[in-house]
Amino acid sequence: MVKFKTTIQKFGSKGEKTGWTYIPIEEKLAQQLSPGNKKSFRVKGKLDNHLISQAALIPMGDGDFILPLNAQMRKAIAKQKGEELMIYLEADETPFQFSKDMMACLEDVPKALAGFNKLSGSEQKYFSNWIESAKTAPTKVKRIAQMVAAMLKGYRYGEMIRALKGKDNLPLR
Repeated sequence: MVKFKTTIQKFGSKGEKTGWTYIPIEEKLAQQLSPGNKKSFRVKGKLDNHLISQAALIPMGDGDFILPLNAQMRKAIAKQKGEELMIYLEADETPFQFSKDMMACLEDVPKALAGFNKLSGSEQKYFSNWIESAKTAPTKVKRIAQMVAAMLKGYRYGEMIRALKGKDNLPLR
């Protein structure tokens, strides 16, 4: 486990990362967590007193990494850019848990499940995380239906999101 104090930062103009709030993780600390690793990997631990798990450390190309702080994390720690944060991290080897509701619905539609199983692991996780991030049960149900319809059409996550833009749902045919 690594323990350190850092300052929360935010990207200005940085391509796809524009506007992201994050904490920097120096190369030497990242190497303590996952020796020899230069790719993204998952960590668990605490941000001040807020527990995290399955959080991604993303490489920045120079050996250093960042830990993006999503809205839920920022709200939990009640801090923003420029404020200090105490970090406790260790590598998280826990296997990813797919949304149980999503998997149950996919099992009821074998053709959709077959489409889901053809996707890469990261693509499958996008769907699961999107469904689990729903704030209400009706939204979760709607998202599961949209995902099943997308699987039947052979859509990947990004294709489904673009197809949904400006529409209430995908046709279920």
